[in-house]
Amino acid sequence: MSSFESAKVFLVQVTSLGRDALHIYVGLAVMLLVVIAFKRSLADWRPLAAVALASIAGELWDVIDTFSHGGRPKWDSNWKDIWNTMFWPTVLFGLARFTKVLKR
Repeated sequence: MSSFESAKVFLVQVTSLGRDALHIYVGLAVMLLVVIAFKRSLADWRPLAAVALASIAGELWDVIDTFSHGGRPKWDSNWKDIWNTMFWPTVLFGLARFTKVLKR
């Protein structure tokens, strides 16, 4: 098991959350950290791009890790993870950019 996989297992055990839920939290955390750290708006494309990059990088790491242990990737599972990570940040981006819901 790689250190990345070990870290994910540790997070699942410590938080008592499922992996799908953790993907949702990670996506929101990455987006909000970029918004706060770089003083960007939720309507800016860059926080959403950061979530996409983090999500794709994590799934690529999973695929490489799977291959390195002689396994075959479960592509549907990888896409589901990207979907789970991207869904709510995309909703927040859309609401901030195209509606007045998140305006003061």
